Amino acid sequence: MQLGVIFPQTEIGADPADVRDFAQAADSLGYEHLVVFDHVLGADASKRKGWTGFYNRTDMFHEPFVLFGYLAGLTTGVLILGQRQTALVAKQAAEVDVLTGGRLRLGIGTGWNEVEYEALGEDFHNRGRRSVEQIELMRALWTQEVVTFKGRYHQVTYAGINPLPVQRPIPIWLGGDADQVLRRVGRIGDGWFPTFEPDAAGQERIGQMREYAKQAGRAPLSIRIEGFINLDNQLTPNDGQKASEAWARVGATHLSVYTMKAGLKGPDQHIDAISRFKEAISG
Repeated sequence: MQLGVIFPQTEIGADPADVRDFAQAADSLGYEHLVVFDHVLGADASKRKGWTGFYNRTDMFHEPFVLFGYLAGLTTGVLILGQRQTALVAKQAAEVDVLTGGRLRLGIGTGWNEVEYEALGEDFHNRGRRSVEQIELMRALWTQEVVTFKGRYHQVTYAGINPLPVQRPIPIWLGGDADQVLRRVGRIGDGWFPTFEPDAAGQERIGQMREYAKQAGRAPLSIRIEGFINLDNQLTPNDGQKASEAWARVGATHLSVYTMKAGLKGPDQHIDAISRFKEAISG
């Protein structure tokens, strides 16, 4: 499996040196990719009755495309595509792919935060259906110099982006575990970010996704899968090794370690956690 780390968005802080140090530490330890989560706005939970979102306005999120422009050489996931303009995302992703020599894979999700959709002027309620058309349009923009496209939600008339990406098209990975997401992964995804555990139930969900791929006339094993391991102070090296082996058994091709919300303080503790994990699974 290809091993990566999840950028600790909410805890890394705003000092560019800390951002750089974490990314460089991950690279020097031999991690092969960096995953960055996306949120544009955080809600003020004190002013919104019944708010149950996992993140709010006190959680810091660096903007993924700007961040990768700074780091230039890594991987993104998961971008909330439905709340963003499709052609602009295609342009930004192509630029990152060019600057990183073709190392980008674009992870996308539909998101859960209606606050962001409202503020960004996009429809929260059709985001799943719309994302399918967004993917079709982005792939056209990444592979054709001039595009004419007329869909339900988008129209492009004899226009194109320049420069085109190195990868044509850029790989698209989908995030989520709902049945409609599994169907979407099977039909059109290059990869999948599931959020379940690599147990019998998780294996069953992977089997369902692969069945949807067969129904779509695709080779199921061509769709890559990225597992996640939550690192905290209670996770022993042996636990980490067992979790890694469990993801390998269910067919994961990629694995990322997650240190956010684990009670770690400052970038040094996050770096120490990914260092200890890498040492443990390297034997």
